[in-house]
Amino acid sequence: MTRPLLITALLIAGIAGAGAQTPGTVNPRPLPPLANPNDPNLPAKELFGRATTGAPMQARAFGFYSRGCVAGAVALPVNGETWQVMRLSRNRMWGHPDMMTFLERFARKVPQVSRWPGILVGDISQPRGGPMLTGHASHQIGLDADIWLTPMPRRRLTTEEREMTSAVNMVRADRRDIDPAVWTADHLNVIKAAAQDPVVERVLVNAAIKKALCREAGTDRSWLSRVRPVPGHNFHMHIRIRCPTGSPGCRPQDPPPPHDGCGADLDWWFTDAVLNPRPNPDWRPPPPVTLSGLPEACREVLVAR
Repeated sequence: MTRPLLITALLIAGIAGAGAQTPGTVNPRPLPPLANPNDPNLPAKELFGRATTGAPMQARAFGFYSRGCVAGAVALPVNGETWQVMRLSRNRMWGHPDMMTFLERFARKVPQVSRWPGILVGDISQPRGGPMLTGHASHQIGLDADIWLTPMPRRRLTTEEREMTSAVNMVRADRRDIDPAVWTADHLNVIKAAAQDPVVERVLVNAAIKKALCREAGTDRSWLSRVRPVPGHNFHMHIRIRCPTGSPGCRPQDPPPPHDGCGADLDWWFTDAVLNPRPNPDWRPPPPVTLSGLPEACREVLVAR
């Protein structure tokens, strides 16, 4: 993405997401059936957003993180010894089995490297992946997961708390640095543990959080290259794992630059053009992706019973 396009993305980032601060509902209702589900012009999000279970197929990821689907997805149990799933009403706790293996391993690691009892897990993917009705351009192939930058409490949260509690904003009001009233060394240690896991491709955070990590990382900076600044992401970190073995249809992301990302590239995020971008009156949102715009295998994933 070019920098002008990224500035445009900054303008829409705040309205595109179903983030960690957006409440859910304690009484979710099923979506009404589609009048013509075979309409070739129907947005794919309308189809994948209505899937309630995983496709009973061999586990495979198809396509790219922001344009694809997942077969054989499994749901993360809503409660574990070191994790709890949030926003259950969204039914986005599904993912490729490799993602579940990572999340359980990472959740066990967190109490070893920090004072956190565990993690709060936000959106992973829909049961069959694909585009979502709200939020997230990515999270489509079961290999992305949002982890709140708020520690799991030592008690089990109620359903209402999981739907209504907000994550904590880690970023200062002027967006130029972290908020020292809420940021701790534990945040650094938890993010570092995620970035050091061998299956992790990237950890996406707000640029102000990346700035704090660069400042506080110390002499071991090898993991910083995987932590990338993106718009938003001041309430949670977005963890992306690599394409799994056995998924030849999964398109990997280019490796991150080898340097720590703490120099001029990071400084750019704090320029006035980025912090206060000018609206582009000529910009129009792209048309929604239809089923024909996804990998051919996603048709089979969608209808598998």
